[in-house]
Amino acid sequence: MIGILYAVTILLSAGLLFSVQPLFARMVLPLLGGSPAVWNTALVFYQAILLLGYTYAHLLTRWLSFRRQIILHGLVILLPLILLPIRLPPGWIPPTTHSPVLWLLALFGVAVGLPFFVVSTSSPLLQKWFAGMGQRAGADPYYLYAASNLGSMVGLLSYPFLVEPSLRLVEQSRLWAVGYLVLIVLVGSCGVMVWRAHRPNAVAEERPVSPASAGETLTLGRRLRWLLLAFVPSSLMLSVTSYISTDVAAIPLLWVVPLALYLLTFILVFSRKPIPHWIMIEVLPIMLLPMVVVLASHAVQTTIMLIPIHLLTFFIVAMVCHGELAQDRPKPQHLTEFYLWMSLGGVLGGGFNALVAPLLFTSVVEYPLTLVLAGLLLPNRAAGEDQSAPLRDSAREKAEINRQRLLDGVLPLGLLLLVGGLIWFVQPRKELSGSIQIGLMFGLPALICFSFARRPIRFGLGIGAILLASTLYIGGAGRILYAERTFFGIHRVGLDATGQYHVLYHGSTIHGMQSVDPARRTELLTYYTPSGPLGQIFTAFEEKWQQHNIAVIGLGAGSVVCHKETDQHWTFYEIDPSVERIARDDRFFTYLRDCAPDAEIVLGDGRLSLASAPSGKYGFMILDAYSSDAMPVHLLTREAIQVYLDKLAPGGLLAFNVSNRYFDLKPVLANLAQDAGLIIRAKDDLDVSELQQQQGKIGSQWVILVRQVEDLGLLANDPSWFTPQPKPGTRVWTDDYSSLFSALYD
Repeated sequence: MIGILYAVTILLSAGLLFSVQPLFARMVLPLLGGSPAVWNTALVFYQAILLLGYTYAHLLTRWLSFRRQIILHGLVILLPLILLPIRLPPGWIPPTTHSPVLWLLALFGVAVGLPFFVVSTSSPLLQKWFAGMGQRAGADPYYLYAASNLGSMVGLLSYPFLVEPSLRLVEQSRLWAVGYLVLIVLVGSCGVMVWRAHRPNAVAEERPVSPASAGETLTLGRRLRWLLLAFVPSSLMLSVTSYISTDVAAIPLLWVVPLALYLLTFILVFSRKPIPHWIMIEVLPIMLLPMVVVLASHAVQTTIMLIPIHLLTFFIVAMVCHGELAQDRPKPQHLTEFYLWMSLGGVLGGGFNALVAPLLFTSVVEYPLTLVLAGLLLPNRAAGEDQSAPLRDSAREKAEINRQRLLDGVLPLGLLLLVGGLIWFVQPRKELSGSIQIGLMFGLPALICFSFARRPIRFGLGIGAILLASTLYIGGAGRILYAERTFFGIHRVGLDATGQYHVLYHGSTIHGMQSVDPARRTELLTYYTPSGPLGQIFTAFEEKWQQHNIAVIGLGAGSVVCHKETDQHWTFYEIDPSVERIARDDRFFTYLRDCAPDAEIVLGDGRLSLASAPSGKYGFMILDAYSSDAMPVHLLTREAIQVYLDKLAPGGLLAFNVSNRYFDLKPVLANLAQDAGLIIRAKDDLDVSELQQQQGKIGSQWVILVRQVEDLGLLANDPSWFTPQPKPGTRVWTDDYSSLFSALYD
């Protein structure tokens, strides 16, 4: 009965701990344009607070008796009540000229730091209390850590599938506050049991057991190994999260999947009947090498198909690393210190990805680096290197060991040269299909590397050799001319494989393209061609908008500005200063210089910045802001529509670029139009011929909103512009409610 109470309490605390993460990150997203970096920064913050919570639990159990622990923690657990329910504090505006990371960390600290800290102390502290209760199960209380992670996973997965689609943010916050009140009661009940179990005169029983009396000594090397084994899955989790949320959308549905897998591995390895660890060790090389081929070949075109490969590889790596931690867990006397080192490794892994890597690298180098480290941490399965075994022929055995250690460095070096040579020879052979080229350049070396798998150093360095040599491979995207990494993502300017166009990428999505031919410099390409929906809009209203102000949310390469007429004034709203630098750099793009040198660019989140514009200023507004392939949700809410309508002149028109690989946003806008009493039309222009693609056109989908039918002008009777319908059973999106899960293509 006591064990059940402790397990339920730990499960609830973990559920609260990990449900508050997507809840508050969802509140913050509208302030930062829906950037996936919000989630990564949030994870680093939570990991840091988790470390503080584990440190508190460790010091509390080392320095105070059980009864004093209960008294102090009873006071601490009441402190978050002054901040509940959780909400976004007023007056917090993100910076527009530099990275908002520190600002965001401060915001998290003020709004949810204290509640998260207190809840984070529950698992290690309650496990320590349970171990001191004298129960038989207390001899190995680590199974409660599995219960903790089960609660965490339930809290996470319930958010995108149950909580977010059903409840507004304010309702979610109130529900969390109720859960916290229940936790106070349960922790109090656990404290009462511990209090009764430790009599006031049982001083010896109340003192923590010293390491000497525990019969186990923790060496520095063992502690550092715990740290590294925790570092790798934490870093890899953020790498995978960045990958899938950048190339799909910054939504909790995608954020929580890697974190849920991360927690699942803890559940499995710390359960009383774990999956045999040797199976995971054998599977890891089999999964790592296909992932290495994917990264080396820059495979991004079939993102939705690649996501399972990334997730499964991450899961196996985490199973091996966390399995090693579970195999090496110390006795209960060192429980809180064990969790402390694990937490520190998690913080360092997350901090490396979210804080350090963006300053050091212009691409996601931390992803392959972590895979190399995962290979190096594989348990050594090579025969003949067990130094503790008696040697029949000491000299011969040592010579063989030294030879193998030499080969640990020589063979990966040879693999590096081999991959480099294969790329040099195979890449120019255009007669070979892409899959054959990839197989020769990276598949064959991966098979060779697989033969290294029983020796971790050789295997890890072999992975590094393939990935390092792959930097020589240009790939289908062409040659990269420039790359810059910011809080909002990685922007790359490339010369396409044909040598005809400069292309701006965010993630794997094209955000602008310009011909390198001077005669075609002002030609409208990609989503903005004269033959596309936006071109048709400008043609239909050419006379009406001669002297109007036009607003564009989202700058990209500045391509759309070449629709400008002589007397028009254009204003771009762009959240990322690096995008403006790239668009104004004449080495890459000259749209702004050639078509609208007087165009105004306002830095900051488009919706927030637009709010300060005069009412009725713009005759036409283009919503073209994207975080890689998805429009930020806060630009598609009831409140956002009201902001746009306030700034739109009488008879004006709103145009939304809803081109997307994964989400159908037309029903969302149909709901919003119906709610606001607006007229809506949409056009899909996805049938693009091969010749048009060669000329720079990309298929696109556009939606327009007007106040009355007359405002549609020539488009009112155009059969190619249809009226989209809301999806049955879906609600209008607001700042307090949205569910991209409901907008997935059927």
